[in-house]
Amino acid sequence: MTTDLAIVGGGPAGLATAIAAAEQGLEAVVVERRTLPLDKPCGEGLMPGAVRSLATMGVAVPAWGRTPFIGVRYVDGDVVAEGRFPGGPGWGVRRTALVDGMVARARALGVTLRYGCAPREWRRAGDGVELATDDGGIQARLLVGADGLRSAIRRDAGLDRPRRGRRRFGMRRHYAIAPWSPFVEVHWSAGAEAYVTPAGPGRVGLAFLWDGDGTSFDELLARFPPLAARMDGATPESEICGAGPLRRDAKARYADRVALVGDAAGYLDALTGEGLTLAFESARALVDVVARQRPLTEYETAYRRLSRTYYLLTGLMLWVAAHAALRRRVVAAFARRPELFDRMLAINAGEWPLSSLGVGGVMRLLHGVLR
Repeated sequence: MTTDLAIVGGGPAGLATAIAAAEQGLEAVVVERRTLPLDKPCGEGLMPGAVRSLATMGVAVPAWGRTPFIGVRYVDGDVVAEGRFPGGPGWGVRRTALVDGMVARARALGVTLRYGCAPREWRRAGDGVELATDDGGIQARLLVGADGLRSAIRRDAGLDRPRRGRRRFGMRRHYAIAPWSPFVEVHWSAGAEAYVTPAGPGRVGLAFLWDGDGTSFDELLARFPPLAARMDGATPESEICGAGPLRRDAKARYADRVALVGDAAGYLDALTGEGLTLAFESARALVDVVARQRPLTEYETAYRRLSRTYYLLTGLMLWVAAHAALRRRVVAAFARRPELFDRMLAINAGEWPLSSLGVGGVMRLLHGVLR
């Protein structure tokens, strides 16, 4: 089989690349070893930028698996801070519903999808690549690695970079309980955060991020007594699943006739919730470069521009979260000055530039932290 793009990975990043390719008149084949429905341990909160990207792609997420939320609520002991998105809601989306909606759109555009088909070895040949799969070989102009944190394409292309920084892990489970808040809630405790995301009309997802000390899901929940009391008696709707270490670094987003998107392109942490926004935007940037027959160096430049705020703010929040006294001061400052929290969310979502915080905003935040 001959195509323009052979995409390894049938999750949201790979599907976004295939959809963008089809919209540009390019042919794409998606190869995914897992079968549908496709799930993944994640917080399942889509920030407003990701919601807008889905609309641009023409993706309709089934109503049973999505619930809007208006912002983020931080809960640190008895201190509560609420920040609202200025440009429209985010969505809490069950991952299986998100993939279902994206698969339907890709099929409507004529994309070839091979689920339950394991990719095998690949090599550069002629002007493109040859990819062996369980369902026959594929010849493509470009091989796209959208195969997640442990990307085999990234490794085999020589783009892996040794791990560094904190080793953070995540676990998630769903409960059959009506969402009680129009926010995504982030609860802080010693060495861990709990994320509560509405993921449908009668469902919430509960996820933990922590430093991977061997603690079980129930032991982590016990670190958050008010949250544990609220969840007491709620019926679990899914199995506990986890992932990590979360941080993955890539030397670059491309090599000769190979490109990376989504988590395969590099990942810092789930703390700010912008992973899918970056995946969707970078997928579109890659396809634009391919459609214009430009060198992949232009994709690297676009990725660095698109990811700058994600890496900066996520790195900053990781540092703050690691220092409990400072974290409590920041949450307290956001509680006193919610307009600063709103602005930080807008910057994180790419709705406002980083410069919009201004010197005055920085000084007010610092004053609140130092009080």
